[in-house]
Amino acid sequence: MPMISLAELQRSIDSGELSADAAITQSLEAIEAHDKTIGAFVCRTENVRAASAGPLRGIAVGIKDIIDTSDLPTEMGSSIYKGWRPRADAPVVMMLKQAGASIVGKTTTTAFASRDPTATLNPRNQNHTPGGSSSGSAAAVAAGMIPLALGTQTGGSVIRPASFCGVAAIKPSFRLLPTVGVKCYSWTLDTVGLFAAGVEDLARGLSAMTNRPELLPGAAMRTPRIGIVTQDFAGLPEAASAEALRIAADAAGGAGASVRTLALPEVVAEAWRAHETVQEFEAHQALAWEYLTQYDAMPPLLRAKLDESRGIPPADYDAARRIANQGRKALAKIFDDIDVLLTFSAPGAAPKGLASTGDIRFNKLWTLMGVPCVNIPATIADGGLPVGVQVIARFGDDAGALKAARFVEEALAR
Repeated sequence: MPMISLAELQRSIDSGELSADAAITQSLEAIEAHDKTIGAFVCRTENVRAASAGPLRGIAVGIKDIIDTSDLPTEMGSSIYKGWRPRADAPVVMMLKQAGASIVGKTTTTAFASRDPTATLNPRNQNHTPGGSSSGSAAAVAAGMIPLALGTQTGGSVIRPASFCGVAAIKPSFRLLPTVGVKCYSWTLDTVGLFAAGVEDLARGLSAMTNRPELLPGAAMRTPRIGIVTQDFAGLPEAASAEALRIAADAAGGAGASVRTLALPEVVAEAWRAHETVQEFEAHQALAWEYLTQYDAMPPLLRAKLDESRGIPPADYDAARRIANQGRKALAKIFDDIDVLLTFSAPGAAPKGLASTGDIRFNKLWTLMGVPCVNIPATIADGGLPVGVQVIARFGDDAGALKAARFVEEALAR
């Protein structure tokens, strides 16, 4: 099941070699062929056609099912919202439609983008999780069903499943993409992101959505200054992730990048520890109606987490936010001497079975910091399971993150 390159589709459509409608049909046929097994989609759009204009005409897109769509249900992975139909599309869906994309369906999500897994399988090895919470979006791209999908990240829900499924993904700078019309878990952390086959595809998709030509893929960054960070405060990685980072660092250095290991300031480690307080304090407010009026219908792992985290004092939340701000300032200074950071995308390869979607410990700091992160597949572990690394740039430098990620991607390909 080869992945579909958005960039290659655009080139074929622009040259007249392929019609936009034929490109959409290609995706619909791939979904028909593979989704009965993978289970990446929760519902599908009827009578999909290509738009007549726009940079993303002919591009089939899947939307994570916590993002509002007017012509499809938004069920959030929960029986509480079975059949619920929003009146309007979320702004981020409209951005896609205005760029000419065709929405072909809603992709599976863990309930309320939290802990309770979906039944979606990892296309690289069906005995393993695709990750979460953006399970269906990562799996649909990895299985070659669609060239572009939307996900969201509050802890590690874009970068980690991208690593597990062997696709490229970007968690952009905080609020580059609007989260209005996206089911909230934590307004300080929730971030909309993209999945695609490669870094060029991400750049083309994000540029078209945001109307920012500076994000369009040009040449890869020339000899970037890369800082390797291992986030020792988050614990040791498994051998597969340690090897992925070594391979990526060696490849980048061999291609001419300046590569050195960096220690993060202690306040950044404190910010990592503060993430959960911010996330769970806000989750109790964001999910108050469901928790208080639909308690028995709440998904069990999320319900248990909310039970466990009840009663976080506002003073603790305020302190966690102050630490987060201090961490952001300290992190910004690091980028005075380097262009990007390179670190683990996940603790290891995708866990076996569907009981867990994996661990967010190597992702949550960067979500709290609001900085752009790009996953690049780096190696293949036992069982044919991909393992990625993430390139991280200064807040607001999404173009730089994509260029540096393309540099590493090309270095790895050589």
